[in-house]
Amino acid sequence: MATLQKIRTRAGLLIAIVIGISLAAFILGDLLQSGSSILQRSQLEVGEINGESIQYQQFQKQVEELGEIYKQNLQQSQLDENNWAQVREQTWQTMVQEIVMGDVYSDLGIDVSSDELFDMLQGANLHPIVQQIFRNPNTGQVDRGAVVNFLKNLDTNVAPEQRAYWLYLEKQIVNERKQAKYSGMVGKGLYVTSSEIQNSVNEKSKSVNFEYVALNYNTVSDSSISVSESDLKSYYEDNKSKFKQEKSRVIEYVEFPIKPSAADYKEAEDWINGIKADFANASDNVQFVNANSDVSYNSVWYKKEALPAAVGAWIFDEGAKENDVYGPYFENEAYTLAKVDTLAMLPDSVKARHILIKINTQEEVAKAQKLADSLKTVIEKGGDFAALAMKYSTDQGSAVKGGDLGWFGRGMMVKPFEEAAFKNAKNEVSIAMSQFGIHVIQTTDKGKPTLHAQVAFLVRNVTPSTRTEQDIYAQASKFAIDNNTFEKFNKAVVEQKLNKKVATVHESDLNIVGLQNGRVLVRSAYEGKVGNILKTSQESPIFELGNNFVIAVLTKATEEGEATFEDARTQVELAVRKQKKVELLSKKASDAAQGKSDLYAIASALNTSVRTAENVDFNTFSIPGLGLEPALVGTVTAMGTGKISKPVEGNNGVYLAKVITETPVPGVDAKMEQTRLSQNVFYKASSLAFESQRKKAEITDKRAKFY
Repeated sequence: MATLQKIRTRAGLLIAIVIGISLAAFILGDLLQSGSSILQRSQLEVGEINGESIQYQQFQKQVEELGEIYKQNLQQSQLDENNWAQVREQTWQTMVQEIVMGDVYSDLGIDVSSDELFDMLQGANLHPIVQQIFRNPNTGQVDRGAVVNFLKNLDTNVAPEQRAYWLYLEKQIVNERKQAKYSGMVGKGLYVTSSEIQNSVNEKSKSVNFEYVALNYNTVSDSSISVSESDLKSYYEDNKSKFKQEKSRVIEYVEFPIKPSAADYKEAEDWINGIKADFANASDNVQFVNANSDVSYNSVWYKKEALPAAVGAWIFDEGAKENDVYGPYFENEAYTLAKVDTLAMLPDSVKARHILIKINTQEEVAKAQKLADSLKTVIEKGGDFAALAMKYSTDQGSAVKGGDLGWFGRGMMVKPFEEAAFKNAKNEVSIAMSQFGIHVIQTTDKGKPTLHAQVAFLVRNVTPSTRTEQDIYAQASKFAIDNNTFEKFNKAVVEQKLNKKVATVHESDLNIVGLQNGRVLVRSAYEGKVGNILKTSQESPIFELGNNFVIAVLTKATEEGEATFEDARTQVELAVRKQKKVELLSKKASDAAQGKSDLYAIASALNTSVRTAENVDFNTFSIPGLGLEPALVGTVTAMGTGKISKPVEGNNGVYLAKVITETPVPGVDAKMEQTRLSQNVFYKASSLAFESQRKKAEITDKRAKFY
């Protein structure tokens, strides 16, 4: 049915709001009914939201349902792991929102009536999603008849996946309306005071030019600052709330790369030499390559510079003939034979124009093909190609130019289009189909022919043999057995001069930088104990991650909350050193300014210079030459002219400033400012309304146990 295709092809905004619907059941199997303690309810809990337990089978069912929606939106039959991670995250966020906001909506009496839903789906006020799906691309108008007809057939003549997709859209529309009502209630309960309006007007009503002296923190060396243990602990006790930490694990690991051995290289070299004669005598180069090579035949027409240097010189300089064989040569971890398949004089580029007939559904193919055939016939009989392109082509970029695409070389267009354009004789018209639709192509000019070659490459990649993998696994296994404690692990790393790596991982991390499929190691880190060698689900200490065997030890476990003094020591020391530099530089600036009204005299006493900044107002984000210094901006816009400020503690240094001039900014209207501030308050309320409820909620996320 065409409507489903329309939903898919016009569903760009839908991907962003994908949250979940009911499509299929996920079956765990007989184990759920076995009574085994390992599958008891508490052990299958994915999370808890405001006291409501989320069970694995419940969560996974919604994940599978949402996965089907993703597949339809992306027009794919399968999803990769990154897509599934997004699906699981959106499923969880949906469940959080539905549970947290469900009680809120119920308490406030917020709902969407059947009449309201009817109005949004097929009434006078169609929802933007419905308008998007059923808008006629030719007229730009919404086809209300198509909406009504689709809904009439929803329960009888609509494919199951299409019906499910529509029900999903309905759910999103209802949820969006509820959220809008809630946000509106919150937003209308807020207002802007007259003081806020006046302050905002005052802040915008002037800009200042000022002079300043900067004493940067980096002018004071760390070694000149004395920091005692008591200083650090005192600062930590006074500022504990600043030192928050996330739940994390630190692992140290060594890799045993699975690389080819010398025997593997020799085996690949012997193989390529052994097959050379058969390759040279093969009558069908394409078939031979596809049957024997690790890389399939590529029908590209090569010029000299596009080939490996030695192969290009052999063909174009030494005059190799068709079916001559070069090699083997070693490149990119592979032994390769090159055989000249075809030599021909061909143009490097062509000039062409086209008419593109876009195809949205399978049902439109025959109609589009018929139109293309008709256009080809008309053009061949002398029809005006440019006029036809402007009328029929859906490629608007070229249609306005009469379909003209100008000159282009090989590799610049999609393959079917390129082959047709280069194969055509000058002014010949042909038809080709690509992923964009059906093209009516006319080649209007061709470049000067030069020698090109099609080359058959027979490639033998050098890969680790089973024996090599077993040998490397044995090395890793011996290391793991001999060094099964943290102390032995570290000692062996030093003695064997291994490259130990360190990674900090969070519970939901899918990857570890530098390792493939690192999720299994992340999960193990959260199941292990500090100081222990980590193990796989099969209780093996060896993780096979991509082309590496990995042995890891858990060295540190950090829980969410306030960091301990030792964990925060580095941050505390940096903060204390900065604080002491602020005190030192502020005193230095105050002493230099004592009894002086001339900023230049103060700068001279401080052995520095006076700098200027212009057109700074309260909303200035960054000061040229200084960067982000909000404390300085606030000071100079509020202090008035002619006075030297007290030392201002900034992000990068301590400042003394003097405002030279104030310039009124015209056009700041109090009424307009009130409107702007009110809109900002409303928009902010809309965006933060849910977050405020979420922060109050009690949410426990245990997904990392299962994924």
